[in-house]
Amino acid sequence: MTATLHPARLRPGDTVALVSPSGPVPPERVEAAVAVLTGWGLAPRVYPHVLARHGYFGGTDEQRLDDLNGALGDPGVRAVLCTRGGYGAQRITDRIDLDAVRRDPKLVMGFSDITALHLALWQGARLATVHGPVAAQFDKGADSPTALGARHALMSGEPVTVSADPAEETHGVRTTGRAEGVLLGGNLSLLASTLGTPHQPDLTGVILLVEDVGEQPYRVDRMLTHLRRSGALDGVAGIAVGQFTDCADAWPVSIADVLADRLLDLGLPVLGGLPVGHGTQHTAVPLGTHAVLDADAGTLTIAPATDR
Repeated sequence: MTATLHPARLRPGDTVALVSPSGPVPPERVEAAVAVLTGWGLAPRVYPHVLARHGYFGGTDEQRLDDLNGALGDPGVRAVLCTRGGYGAQRITDRIDLDAVRRDPKLVMGFSDITALHLALWQGARLATVHGPVAAQFDKGADSPTALGARHALMSGEPVTVSADPAEETHGVRTTGRAEGVLLGGNLSLLASTLGTPHQPDLTGVILLVEDVGEQPYRVDRMLTHLRRSGALDGVAGIAVGQFTDCADAWPVSIADVLADRLLDLGLPVLGGLPVGHGTQHTAVPLGTHAVLDADAGTLTIAPATDR
């Protein structure tokens, strides 16, 4: 297997690109991101089409791809931060400049629809990335847990430990045991959509992270059943269950019920209740690096994405 590419951690003075590879973003939320990043001592660079809008996309496919590839190929840029999720990243992932990624690995951060980008960069270049807030979420404030977690993942060069939170709806989705492996995954809908594509990851020996938003329980059931029937979950070492936000419907079945039904009989260590995903606050975690899931202790510990 190709060695994992670990970008350098961010340091004060580094230039970070703001791009919109998925949906459109309001200008005031970009302004908030610029203010927070500047407060960290970084130099944010807003790319030309960040505020573009084309239907439900943040610009046309060509505009979004030009900004993304421009940032990935610029030797002066040390990180690429996606402004928001929404939809659209998978429409451009087949044309990412992977030669530029291999030549000069940079930190890439985002979540939700950006899961398509994380998986494309992993499959195409074995780039370690960060499943963390989109830049628009820095409007929560520089001192919010969301922003502080992102800063830790991008700038500290230290591992990230996430503890199961009893307040999370998925907290009861849990077995016992301990597993180690590379952490991959993210948004369940985007993961399921890679089946049969070049960006479908090999999950053998992997700690799989899943989270989602706005999906009714039967849809989550359908996606997990699809993953099971396809064989994609064969060989998975453990499953880290993040936040499943706004996933209720009229049926008397909770999202926790569905997750337990589809995951707990796999015979793997499973840990729910992790504050990773679409919650009001959520924790940034590296992807493509070594992780330890300890269901008994209720923790997921992940090595940094950076080379320190």
